Amino acid sequence: MTADSAAVRATKGKVVKPFNEITHYAGFDWARDHHDVVLVDRQGQIVADFRIEHSLAGWQQFRDKIKDYPALGVAIETSQGAAVDQLLQLDCSVYPVNPLSAKSYRERKAPSGNKTDHLDGWSLAEALRTDGHSWKALRPLDPLTQQLQLLCRDEISLIEQRTALVNQLQQALVEYYPAAIQAFEDWTLPACWDFILQFPTPEKLAAAGRRRWEKFLHTQKLWRPETAAKRLGIFQNARQFCGSAAVTSAKSLLALSLAHLLNALQLQLDQYRQRIEALFAQHPDHDLFGSLPGAGKTLGPRLLGEIGGNPQRFEDTETLQCLAGTAPVSFQSGQIHRVRIRHQCNKVLRHTVHLWSQCCVRVCPWAETYYKQKRAEGKSHACALRCLGQRLLKILWKMVQTRKPYDADLHARHQKLHGSWVLTLMKPAASAGE
Repeated sequence: MTADSAAVRATKGKVVKPFNEITHYAGFDWARDHHDVVLVDRQGQIVADFRIEHSLAGWQQFRDKIKDYPALGVAIETSQGAAVDQLLQLDCSVYPVNPLSAKSYRERKAPSGNKTDHLDGWSLAEALRTDGHSWKALRPLDPLTQQLQLLCRDEISLIEQRTALVNQLQQALVEYYPAAIQAFEDWTLPACWDFILQFPTPEKLAAAGRRRWEKFLHTQKLWRPETAAKRLGIFQNARQFCGSAAVTSAKSLLALSLAHLLNALQLQLDQYRQRIEALFAQHPDHDLFGSLPGAGKTLGPRLLGEIGGNPQRFEDTETLQCLAGTAPVSFQSGQIHRVRIRHQCNKVLRHTVHLWSQCCVRVCPWAETYYKQKRAEGKSHACALRCLGQRLLKILWKMVQTRKPYDADLHARHQKLHGSWVLTLMKPAASAGE
């Protein structure tokens, strides 16, 4: 089983047992190749303590060990991964524990700072027994949503790899081919990589001549009347400022290698994009998330994969906002009151909401007004977008609960009904435009 199959395996029809029906509690200290398990009963007595390998035989051993405990709850220090994937296929309730909380539970049992795999498993089992009544069991996603979530996350990872390769390519060009850097701005475009493949050195660029330069710009659809003369001038003077013969010989090979890798990676990204768009179109919540302002065909599937369309997943708006990292963290003691950004959250969802807020500012007048007001109050760009994301998630949560797509007119009527200060600021702007 690969790490990509990590997050929650959807199992239709699986019912999570209420906590009061659980009779035994397991602490599952996971690792890559083995897992330590400690089981306790309702009185806190250890009834089983064993280690299994992460293999077919190991998981069969786990099934044999727990068959005498049908009402079992399992606490584990993660919400995704191969171990979680296997646990969700069994008839037990899975309770993910934040690593910081797990550390505190361990220190509660061993204030001396002692740490062992057995202690980790035991402290998780005891924490579930004593505090688990307020925890939320992990609910499996439906297969379509899970596949969409994994594909979007893998696409993001591939985009990050592309960014790393582009940075390496640019650094290599700085050392021996400055003219290429000057001629093109966006090096995530395949046309820029093709330029390196066709003209890998300043000498080969000069030998190609003006007609081939013009043909390349036209073929790659880069010819613009306002930029063509500047680019041709840069090509003309490419040999006047470049690396030495030794540096050019070595670094040009690296640049060619990176350009080939980028082209191959882009082919895979195009396949991912096609697959994601096809699954998004098939999803029953397509119209719901597809109507989000500014989300588009890229962010809509990501939001659907991370949030899902199940109205029961998030009890209130605050739960969703905390998961997305838009809700701040408060520290209050006596007269001291500080507020800071929330770091413990779903990082993929936080990044997606950040991009969504940024895109929403460009297409929604009320969002643009809201953002500008937050900036005028002295908030940074990122903080203003988080504030807007907080508001957008409130709208999205209501959409999921009511199963109704976004309606700009309905939103405007609600703003007017509740006397939103955003409308008050928008009116003078509208009057000035008239």
